[in-house]
Amino acid sequence: MQNRHRHFALVPAAGSGSRMGRETPKQYLPLLGEPLLQHTLRVLCRAPQIERVYVVLSVGDSAWDGIDRAALGDKLRALYVGGASRADSVLNGLRAMRPEVADGDWVLVHDAARPCLAPWHIDTLISTLDEDEVGGLLAVPVADTLKRADGHGRSSATVARDSLWQAQTPQMFRYIMLRRALESTREVTDEASALEAVGLHPRLVAGDPTNLKVTYPLDLHLAEWILQNRENGS
Repeated sequence: MQNRHRHFALVPAAGSGSRMGRETPKQYLPLLGEPLLQHTLRVLCRAPQIERVYVVLSVGDSAWDGIDRAALGDKLRALYVGGASRADSVLNGLRAMRPEVADGDWVLVHDAARPCLAPWHIDTLISTLDEDEVGGLLAVPVADTLKRADGHGRSSATVARDSLWQAQTPQMFRYIMLRRALESTREVTDEASALEAVGLHPRLVAGDPTNLKVTYPLDLHLAEWILQNRENGS
């Protein structure tokens, strides 16, 4: 029996990207000749499972004019409802997209600064979660040894990495469940945290390290390398 619920993507892109140390928000920094955000949106807009892609922008975002929207097709919708935090932006976006989305539809929230999302990441997430009661997120098991700092730049303890995963996006939840969770708790750093805060347990879906989030200047070079080698088939 075919799943009757639709899939929508929501990309919060109202952040300033202060850790990049540049005036231009990181989602608009150049990556292989295009704004970073263009790469992120292209994969989502081309995904056949996704009916519409909403991008949440700051009010008065003039840099958006640099995005080649014609190349992204007719799935894309810009929502100028960005908030002070990621949670605010996502919740504002959910409220704005309400007229087109049903309670049981799936929403895939994806970081604007993850330009190396691949079609197989979306395929794996949707195929794994489409019948799940809660939803979940792409994530990668932690492989490195973890240290706890003492506040003075020194290691005070080694943290066991067993059962630890590094969260990625997309994070996929039912529209009404995600909206209600964010309306009840806003002090969260991702959507899965909001679901956890109301007592639910999102499923961890194994991704891979190529789904990189651009946070620091070096990450731009890593993202460029990933995209170039992926396009070259290596």
